[in-house]
Amino acid sequence: MGFVDFDMAHTLPPRPIRLNEGRTGAESTGMEIQGRTIAREDVEAVLDLLRPALIADGGNVELVDVDIDGTVRVAMQGACSNCPAQSATLRVGLEEPMRKALPGVSAVIST
Repeated sequence: MGFVDFDMAHTLPPRPIRLNEGRTGAESTGMEIQGRTIAREDVEAVLDLLRPALIADGGNVELVDVDIDGTVRVAMQGACSNCPAQSATLRVGLEEPMRKALPGVSAVIST
């Protein structure tokens, strides 16, 4: 089974993950998007839900950064780093579930 064939509906929370609302200054480690903070911890939590499917295919993903515009930058690892289906994995396997779980995420790109 390829990663893009994996049905992740059962791995995602039924509603968006609560962002780090109420944190300010040094307490916040995320980016402010439309009045909400997308914290690295929140992105990592979603990636942790998605990671098992990547690992099952011999790959993995590492969070590199969360940009102010909501772009999540990741580094594809292992078999995913040179897989011909990498762009499909990024869009279908990572970006779509990430956008559903974390409103404010605009894109997931590989660096």
